Parts: sequence; structure tokens; C-alpha cells
Amino acid sequence: MPFADELLGRQQASAMTDLLEAAAGVRLTETRSAALQLDDLALGARSAHLAASLAVDLPVPYPAFAAIVRRALESASLTGWMIWPVSVAVSAAAIADGGEEAFDDGMQLLAELTHRLTCEWAVRAMLRARLERALGIMLAWTRSRDEHVRRLASEGTRPYLPWGTRVAGITRDARLTAPILNALYRDESEYVRRSVANHLNDISRHDAGLVCELATAWLAEGDENTPKLVRHALRTLVKRGDQEALGILGFVAADVIVDGPTLDRSSIVLGEELLICGAIRNSGQEPAKLVVDYVVHHVKADGSRTPKTFKISTTTLAPGETLEIAKRHKIVPITTRRYHPGVHAIELQVNGVRFGFAEFELLPDVVC
Repeated sequence: MPFADELLGRQQASAMTDLLEAAAGVRLTETRSAALQLDDLALGARSAHLAASLAVDLPVPYPAFAAIVRRALESASLTGWMIWPVSVAVSAAAIADGGEEAFDDGMQLLAELTHRLTCEWAVRAMLRARLERALGIMLAWTRSRDEHVRRLASEGTRPYLPWGTRVAGITRDARLTAPILNALYRDESEYVRRSVANHLNDISRHDAGLVCELATAWLAEGDENTPKLVRHALRTLVKRGDQEALGILGFVAADVIVDGPTLDRSSIVLGEELLICGAIRNSGQEPAKLVVDYVVHHVKADGSRTPKTFKISTTTLAPGETLEIAKRHKIVPITTRRYHPGVHAIELQVNGVRFGFAEFELLPDVVC
């Protein structure tokens, strides 16, 4: 697995083992063996495998384990993706201890580790173990002078963190993380603000009302960076055509005449592209601020169709002005979508309202 090998392969795992052995003063036999058994594992599984091996090699009380990790951290060489299994092992040891003192120190140790590599995945176990206590500590992190720790407060609590395990309490009640987001949306660091925007976008999957509520309040009380943050946070709702989100960004109902979409062909094979054409004319008496997208209705395995929205343009048309559309859309294999043969369809979407309907057939003989 080339990608995983580059980040957490044998070399990195062996280097991590060397550093922890020196800090512990014992040979980490299980971990050293695990470092040679990573080839068929994905990145997250490699981290979990190494973390479990550390628990076998170092069956010591949490304070002793934390001390070993902190001694290892004295070396600048303990950094990068080798931090992931170390942070997972820290969370596991702190939770296994069962005490509040160990839990709080485990959270603190994650904050110490996170500037070497984000501990956003390791902190998920802490959130699942003691949600209220972990959230209180992470809210305090929003006042840290370290941007990596502040970002960890937002990124670590995202409802749908990529590669992260779900935290049921957070997905059930999105308002639990609102205090963290409110504390960080005006952060001086773009790194932190980007995380806040992605976190709010995550929430839009199950609580659009809260997202719009927070976005409206932030725009009213924000700074020069807030509009960009809100645009990024509302991107999924905009693609979904959510009228409240569109209104927050100034995309209100407009008098437009839409021609199209038309396609340059009626059938296609995997690997080819379509040319999507159309025109949008402002038929009103005022300038029209528009967000223009197109929606592809992909055929599913059961023959039904599911929509996916793609961006074309954000523009303002003067009265009588026309936007000509010529957009090429490739039908190529990607890891996140499997194409199925059948009749697909395309619509244009203007300020959340869909227009037109053009179909094309994806031929079956070369679909994979």
C-alpha cells in the first residue's frame, strides 16, 4: 500500500519503536514485530496495530506509561505519522486507568503531542469514554496559545471526522460542540478557522437549522474573515439548494430564464466526457446574484437514480445579461463512486432551483 507506506511504513514504525525503547529502558518485542507486519494494512489499521502492540509491551500503570511518552517526546525525532499510534495508545491507557486524574492527564498529553501530528483521531476515544468531561477540557483548549491545540478542539469534535470513529453524543446533539465553534470562528489562524468551517459543514448533514443559526450570528458579529468561513461552511447546504443558507449568502429568488441543459451526445462510455451547454438570462429589472450548479442523477445498482451537485459559477448578472454555459463533465472511475450502466440525467440549478432535464446513457460493455 504505497500511500500508507510513505506515511507509516516499516521505517517510521521502527524509528518510533527505537525512541520508545530508549525512553522505557526495555525492549519492545511485540511492537518491533508489529512494525514488520504492516504491509497489508490501511493507514488507520496500522496505527491501531502498533498501538495495541505498545499496550502489550508496556503493561504499566498510566502514570508510568505517560512518563515514557513524555521522555520520548524530548527527542524531536518522535514526530509525523508515528505520533498516531502513540496518541491512540495514550488514550487507551488513560481510559483503562478509570480515574479522573489519568483521564485529564491523558487529554493534556494529547495536547502536547498534537503539534507533532494532529491527535484528532485519538481524542475520539476520550470523547466516547467521558463526553462531558472531554468537551469541557476541549473548550478550555480554545484559549490555548498553540494553534494546533485550538484546532484540535474543533477538528477532534467534528461529527463526521474523516478517518475518525463516530461519537454518538455529538452526532445526536450538534449543539454540544457549539460553544467550541463560537469560541473559535474568529480565530487568528486560518488553520483553525478552516476546521471550524468544516465542522459546521459536518453539522449540516443532520441539523441545517443550527448551521444557519450559527452562520447568521457569526456574520453579524464576525470580522473580515468570517464571510469566507461561512461560505465554506454552507457549501453543502448551497449545493443541496437550502433556501435559508442561500439567503444568508445573498442568493435570493431571481427572475431568470434558463435554456438547457443540452448535451453533446446521448450516450457515453466510462472514461469519456460530456459537454453540458445552457444559458441563463436575467429577465428582471435588478441585478441578479446567482450561484449556478449542475446536478447529475447517477444510476444506482438497483436502477434508481441519486443526485450529485457540481459547481459551475457564482456570478451577478445585470438586467438582460446572459450567462452562457459550456461545462465539460468527465465520467471516470473514482474511489468514492461506482458507476452503473443505464440512463443518467442532468439538470441545471440556479439559486437552489432546478431547471431542465437532459438524459444520457452510460453504456454497459465497458463499465467496471
